Parts: sequence; C-alpha cells; structure tokens
Amino acid sequence: MRRIAVRLLMAVLVGLAACLAGPAPAAQAAVPDSPAVTYTNPVAEKRADPHIFKHTDGYYYFTATVPEYDRIVLRRATTIQGLSTAQEVTIWTKHTSGVMGAHIWAPEIHFIDGKWYVYFAAGATNDIWAIRMYVLEGTGSNPLTATWTEKGQIKTTWESFSLDATTFVVNGVRYLAWAQRNPAEDNNTSLFLAKMANPWTITGTPAELSQPTLSWETIGFKVNEGPAVIQHGGKVFMTYSASATDANYCLGMLTASASADLTNPASWSKSSQPVFKSSDATSQYGPGHNSFTVSEDGRSDILVYHDRSYKDISGDPLNDPNRRTRVQKLYWKADGTPDFGIPVADGVTPQRFSSYNFADRFIRHWEYRARVEANVSPLADSQFRVVPGLAGSGTVSLESANFPGYYLRHKNFEVRLEKNDGTAQFASDATFSRRAGLADSAGVSYESYNFPGRYIRHYNYLLYVQALSTATDRADATYYAQ
Repeated sequence: MRRIAVRLLMAVLVGLAACLAGPAPAAQAAVPDSPAVTYTNPVAEKRADPHIFKHTDGYYYFTATVPEYDRIVLRRATTIQGLSTAQEVTIWTKHTSGVMGAHIWAPEIHFIDGKWYVYFAAGATNDIWAIRMYVLEGTGSNPLTATWTEKGQIKTTWESFSLDATTFVVNGVRYLAWAQRNPAEDNNTSLFLAKMANPWTITGTPAELSQPTLSWETIGFKVNEGPAVIQHGGKVFMTYSASATDANYCLGMLTASASADLTNPASWSKSSQPVFKSSDATSQYGPGHNSFTVSEDGRSDILVYHDRSYKDISGDPLNDPNRRTRVQKLYWKADGTPDFGIPVADGVTPQRFSSYNFADRFIRHWEYRARVEANVSPLADSQFRVVPGLAGSGTVSLESANFPGYYLRHKNFEVRLEKNDGTAQFASDATFSRRAGLADSAGVSYESYNFPGRYIRHYNYLLYVQALSTATDRADATYYAQ
C-alpha cells in the first residue's frame, strides 16, 4: 500500500509540475530543404529551345535558338535573373554554303572533361530540311571567349532528320538522347538513346525509347523531340516535347530506374497525359523544349522552357519569332515524381507555403475556401504570387497562380479566395503585413492590414484571421515559403 501511495504522490507532483510549466510547446516541422525562390518572367524575349547550365565557376550559361536561325549565342550571369540583361555573344555563325548552312536550332552547352561542348542541329544551304546534329568544342575557362572548333556531325543509325541532342550521366555512364525520324515509321520524330564513346560520338546500337502514338503527341505533326533529363530519388525522368510548335506543343515524360539498363526501352514508362501544357488561365501557350537547372543556392530544381503569350499564330509557327525563355520552380510529389504545375503568368513566379506544425500541409484554395492540405492536386491550387499589397506600401497581397486576379482575403475573419472587385474594402481585406514567423523566424506570418494583431492561421485545417495568445496559435500562424 505504501508503494502505491508513493506512486500516486509522484504522479500528482509530475502533473502539478506540468501545469505550472504551462502547455507543451507546439510540434515543429523541419525547415524545408528547398526554400522559396522567385524569378520574373520572361527571362529572354525571342529566345526558343532554351538551355541554362550552371557551372562550378559560379556562372549560369544560357544559349537558345534565335529567330533568324543563323547563329549560336551565349550569355552568362551569376544569377538566373541576371541572364535577362547579360551581354550576348555570338560564338559561331552558320556556313555560307553546304552543311551547317541553314536552320541552326536548339543549341545546348555542356562542360565535359575540362572542355566546353555545344550540341546543335542544322540544315544545309542546298536542303534546309536536311537537319542533322553537330558538335562544337570550346577550349578556355569562359565559353564566351573560348576558341571553338567543329567536331562534325553526330552519326547515328540513319542519315535522316535528327535534332535536339542532349547529354547526361547516370551512374558514371554518359548518354546521348535525341530526336530522329525512323524511316520505318509514319511519324516525324521519335526519341533515341545511346551511350557515348566521347562527347561527339555514340557507341552501340541506339535504343528507340518513344514514338508519338498518343493523341496529344500527334496534333499538327507526329512529334517526340527535345529530350531533357533530371534525376531524383533513384529515378531518371526524361521530358520531351510533342505535337506542332503552336499552342498544342506540350511536355510528356518518360521514367526509368537509375539502376536499370537505360538502353533497354522496356526500362522506361511513358506518361499517359502531358505533364505540362498550355494554360488559358495564365495566357501561356505551347510550353515546351525545356531544360533543367538549379537555383542559386543549389536547393531547388528549376524548369526552363519556352512558350508564347498568345494562342493564335499567323502563318507557319516556325516563322513566328515570339517564343520566349521562361523559368519556374519545379516541385516534387510525395512519391518522388516531379510536379510541373502550369506555366505561370508573366511577372514574378509564385511560391507555396507549408505549415510550420504540419510539414506536409500547404496553404491551398478549394472551392474558394482557403485551408491547409497535404498532397495538393492540382499543384497550382497551392501556389500564390506575393505581390505589392493592394491597400498600401510596405504590405503584400497573395494572388492565386491559377486564378490571376483572385486573392486571399478575409471575410467575417474566414480566409477565402475571391476576385478583386476594385473596392477599398476588398483591398484592405486582401492586404497583409509580412512578419518573421511567430513560431520560427525562419518562417513567415501574415498580419491583417485592417485588423492589426490578427494573423492568418489554420484551425481544424481551415484558414482564418485571428488574434493569437498561445504557442499553438503562433505555430498555426507560421508558414515556410517553398
């Protein structure tokens, strides 16, 4: 009995101590590995098929197709945004006669074994559609001032229409992927892959990974082209462009295990639907021919692509010069696959906001009510542009990525997504002061403009603007920008 009494007394004392100490601290999510990065689009006007390469020297190198189809240009800057205004240098010009004399397309720049290489496609002066793949080699630390020599044509199985060479390494093996017309098929181009003997020579029999057979791959032209590769979580993802180069242009994706035999077509699976396509909501059309790079801090993957800001094109799309280079952050789903979202509107790129105390939940709108939720689909429901506050300087408003002109605003202290009606009341309700996170200064909290002391917080996973008094309240009002 004496032992039982002692145990009861100890339990009472522990409980009393807990009460005196106050409530337990709110659960805390880890600071995200990939914090928010933002850019302003477009990065470069009249530059199609963009390729951005981040080198170990701290510079981003940018090349793309120019609308005159007559030369290869390079820019460099220490930031992605800096490429917008960086000096552009012509490193090579088309031949005046013969091969490499027409249709200079889709250059890519790579650094391999201490030298620079540019892969590009070109026609001939006597046959502009005799498109083949060629390689330049550059010697020197800065490719804008390097000495460039022609290494010649990349030879493949057939002498047929071929273009869009890209190179990548998986498990120490270098590969070349490209698009080519298979004479045995009734289409324009399919995707091929081969190992490389050196930066301008393939080895072994090329594997045909994909041909255009799905409805969204065959609009206007039957096309699989512009392969680009990104690796994540033990998987290899190869995006490619499909259909004609108008508003129907879009991205598909192939997936393989990094440990598989990549030269075996059976190792790859194809997406049944486009992973990235035109958006009427954001007025972005024909997104395609992408590449991938990384953010300045190396912690976010960045999607690089071209599109147009209008749908209707007069004449042949190849003669329309207004494809422009754009960038936006690439996100990753819980299953390790990429989530491209939609081509975002021109201007500043959007961010996502994860809950401080529920790491897998993001602010999103659902039927115009704001909430926090995991596994958000579509991604754009959880993306918001942080723009200057509608009601006053030094403040911000949160504009929906997929409903431009709609903002998070409070009404009866509930946070909703509504269209800006132009009134002073709406502007005030949709304006917030951005504060350091109340539960973690690495995060962010949003204080109401017209009700100071009230913050956006989640309660039962719905968003409200409320006054805060407890540690839990402050945790519920803290978010991480991603």
